Amino acid sequence: MCQIAQMGAFVKQNVYTVAQVNSYIRNMFTQDYMLRSIFVKGEVSNCKYHSSGHLYFTLKDDKGIIACVMFAGNRTGLSFKLEEGQMVVVGGMIDVYERDGKYQLYAKQITLDGAGLLYEKFDRMKRELESMGMFAPEYKQPIPKYSRTLGVVTAPTGAAVRDIINIATRRNPYIQIVLYPAIVQGNQAVQSIVNGIHVLERVGVDVMIVGRGGGSIEDLWAFNEAAVAQAVFDCSVPVISAVGHETDFTIVDFVADLRASTPSEAAELAVYDYALLMDRLSGYKAALGHAIQIQINRQKSRLESLQLQVRYLSPANQVQQRRMYVLELEDKLARFIDAAILRQRHRMALCAEKLKGLSPLDKLSQGFAFVEGMDHRVIHDVNRVKKGDIVQIYVKDGTIQAAVKEVKEGEYGKGSDIGTDI
Repeated sequence: MCQIAQMGAFVKQNVYTVAQVNSYIRNMFTQDYMLRSIFVKGEVSNCKYHSSGHLYFTLKDDKGIIACVMFAGNRTGLSFKLEEGQMVVVGGMIDVYERDGKYQLYAKQITLDGAGLLYEKFDRMKRELESMGMFAPEYKQPIPKYSRTLGVVTAPTGAAVRDIINIATRRNPYIQIVLYPAIVQGNQAVQSIVNGIHVLERVGVDVMIVGRGGGSIEDLWAFNEAAVAQAVFDCSVPVISAVGHETDFTIVDFVADLRASTPSEAAELAVYDYALLMDRLSGYKAALGHAIQIQINRQKSRLESLQLQVRYLSPANQVQQRRMYVLELEDKLARFIDAAILRQRHRMALCAEKLKGLSPLDKLSQGFAFVEGMDHRVIHDVNRVKKGDIVQIYVKDGTIQAAVKEVKEGEYGKGSDIGTDI
């Protein structure tokens, strides 16, 4: 029963919904770098222009097919009417449509197969340069975090240079921008770009942006030439490539030390945000001041503790402590003596009471008499006197001197005479 329960729990833990599986597969597609930007060549079939402006079609070759869609917002990447049977190269991304659990190619640009020849040349050169190690990460130079001089190799007019200048100066108004007005398209573009890289390298800029705005693969081809790639690879200044739009890739993107998807992003990567730096420095200043104040308070407390220790261990304090100790002993001794005296007084009072009970004077006040001889010896039996002796008799209010006339022995309390006739 225990095994059955465990198996049931195991099966329960590994049961997923269809939506969860589709979502998981879509995440796998999303994390694949190659599928995020891919070019696929094939023959168009099942081409449909939807009323919403979206374009649905299928690419096929002799071994397979793949569903494709170009949304209305990407129709600017299509410069001709797509028709059945055309051989095209589709650039875009492959993703999963979660509802149907199907993957498809989301097209962002479509070119006829004539441009596809350039893609083949691009792939061939990419493999060649990669085999030479020009894309290796160990040759990539770090982009300086706080650049003071920014070099830009691009066309002197157009949106790219305006975006770079606007964003760079907005992020850091103190940045110095050195622009080399290069030709970025046509027969002279390759040599112009190479010259610009060499000139800015000699000027000694901190970081360099090499790029241009978007366009077709033919427009961007100068940045796929080996001479430009070699100039970027040999440059001692860190180079950021910024060619075309986010989906455009050129050989320079792989050779450069860092690739930006757009010229605007290149400016953000090359120039540190001055306001952010000031905020961070202010934070560091506040944190440092707080830490210093904590140390001051801690050392002040330690100093006060040491002062108390010194004051306690000083000779004067030790003498004072001994004096206080002696005074305490004196006080204890006085209390001890007072208590001893009190105890002795109490004892004396008890003894006095006992003595009072034994005192002859007390007996005299009760009617008894006290008799002693002339030698002051107490006479307490008849054997101590004889006829004719003079005795002293003490009573409560005085003394009587008498002579013994007769001595009789007898037993007290049996009717005989008590004492001596005087």
